[in-house]
Amino acid sequence: MIDSLGWRKKFAIVAPSTNTSVQPEFDEMRARGVTNHFSRVWIPDDPVESDEDFNKLMDNIRAELDNAVKRVLTCRPDYLVMGMSSETFWGGLQTSIELKNRMEDLSGLRVTMGSDACRAALSCYGEIKRIAVLTPYWPVGDKNVRIFFSDCGFEVVRMKGLKCNGPVEIAYASPTVLVSAMKELDGTDIDAIVQVGTNLAMARLAGIAEIFFNKPVLAINTATYWYALRDSGIDDPIDGFGSLLAEHREIPSTFLNTGDQ
Repeated sequence: MIDSLGWRKKFAIVAPSTNTSVQPEFDEMRARGVTNHFSRVWIPDDPVESDEDFNKLMDNIRAELDNAVKRVLTCRPDYLVMGMSSETFWGGLQTSIELKNRMEDLSGLRVTMGSDACRAALSCYGEIKRIAVLTPYWPVGDKNVRIFFSDCGFEVVRMKGLKCNGPVEIAYASPTVLVSAMKELDGTDIDAIVQVGTNLAMARLAGIAEIFFNKPVLAINTATYWYALRDSGIDDPIDGFGSLLAEHREIPSTFLNTGDQ
């Protein structure tokens, strides 16, 4: 039998319990006949004031991730979406591949992760080599994001970590703060700006920003949801979130030919 609302796809989405941005942004990007079903990775709302605190936050996520996946599987979803960012970049490309394989084995479903999605999204825009990256993280998180993109063949020319003081505080970053950060990152020496950290509410702002910066500006929530839709065979153009969702209706074969993991 077919779900009456999610008659095209039911997406299982796992996100940290402190995250207030990824769910509303994903819901705004839903295609007709697609439903989102969230499971929360329980983590405490502890302050983050150092690399040590950030590492503890990551440990908390890892301790609860599998349980969150198992809970959402009871709604019989068709596809699993990782609505989190840092863990998918952590350790670089090889560790990301291992995480995706483990999530696929655990769930029995195809899986979208933010790391893969950003890499695939960049491949939509031709020869993107030099990028700038905006994160909400502390230096240890930035280091792992840099390692991932470097492993994938990108040069991270500039990176700005906002050093948010806690997982909930990430969502407090205003459009003014985000625009100021993008201005710091922009320059003629980069081909694209990439934002990571799923609790930074930047999906619509990134779509506007790419007009003014005249280059791709990719928000991780947009890239992740785009990948999930396209990998599920749903090619609907969706306006309001920039060129990726509006114009790019499939995952480029150049990315798939090199392996989508």
